[in-house]
Amino acid sequence: MASKFLYPVVAAVGIVAASGAAWWYQNKAPATAANPAVAAAAATGAPAAGGAARPVTVEVAKVQTTKLTDDAQAVGSLRSRQGVVLRPEVSGRITQLNFRDGARVRKGQLLVQFDDQLQMAQIKQTQAELSIAQANHKRNQELLAQNFVSQRSIDESAANLEVAQAKLALAQATAARLKIVAPFDGIAGIRNVNVGDYLKDGTDIVNLEDIDTVYVDYRLPERFQTLLKTGQTATVELDALPGRKFEARVQAVDPLIDANGRSIGVRASITNQQLLLRPGMFARVSTLFGVREKARVVPEEAIVPQGGRQFVIKLVPGPDNDGLVSQRVPVKVGIRRPGQVEILEGLNEGDTVVTAGQQRLQRDGSPVRVLELGRPAN
Repeated sequence: MASKFLYPVVAAVGIVAASGAAWWYQNKAPATAANPAVAAAAATGAPAAGGAARPVTVEVAKVQTTKLTDDAQAVGSLRSRQGVVLRPEVSGRITQLNFRDGARVRKGQLLVQFDDQLQMAQIKQTQAELSIAQANHKRNQELLAQNFVSQRSIDESAANLEVAQAKLALAQATAARLKIVAPFDGIAGIRNVNVGDYLKDGTDIVNLEDIDTVYVDYRLPERFQTLLKTGQTATVELDALPGRKFEARVQAVDPLIDANGRSIGVRASITNQQLLLRPGMFARVSTLFGVREKARVVPEEAIVPQGGRQFVIKLVPGPDNDGLVSQRVPVKVGIRRPGQVEILEGLNEGDTVVTAGQQRLQRDGSPVRVLELGRPAN
């Protein structure tokens, strides 16, 4: 009989104990375990219902000013200010070579003489014919004054005189083509011919280069076409002369943009009085568009792109100046350098921006705690 009353009592005690445990768990357990929203708020720094927000630990940097150069890099090649390959216009045999390989020559200097005996004989013949034509024409003019000849005789003698003059000019021009002279001051290259060689018209004889000033030709992407202007400064470095830099001036900008590479041609000049630079050298060119003495820069980690715009998270004093809070600020960026970004608008020198931990700051006004590198966070 006693066992019949014992089982209901044990069951009642068990129910009461389970109810008490459930009540204690719901009311006394930590808030983060009983309420997931509170745990999420603690993780993001947002305030939980009925409680203050926990500060978010972030890394920061100051907006600094520095000197920045706005430039563009490219590769190009050196070429002579003037360069030409001398070639004969007519066939002939070389009788004189009046220059040495690699020697400097002057404009108008006779460099190559071809055999011109036949042409000189033709010149003498035409000169004699011209003398006869002049004498005949003068005699007819005297006879016409005495009415001994007709006007027709005067016209014929005048025409014969003009023909003789034309023949002489033709013979002199033919003879002149047998002389090759320097078209400008320069340095002769290495000749490919010798005295006695018979050359056909158009055969290469020697190259002539004016390298007191050299050009560097290079190309830049089309986006720079509004920035390029004649007179701009460029710095040239050459693999053949490591450690040395040469200053160049932009001489011309090609008005035509290459449709294949979408690039624009640029030519700059370099003074080469010491003759260190040679046509054909490979060059690395840096074209300078401008210098900003006090450019505001921030670490590139501080930039937060969003929706086609650029933002940073700036730290500002909180309400009643009790700590720091976050503020999302749109910025306009300029020149980018390794590890740094120029800020054109949106920040001032000395402002503090977040460089790590931005993803935990979902809204403005979130309290933050600055992590000092080298010290563990509390």
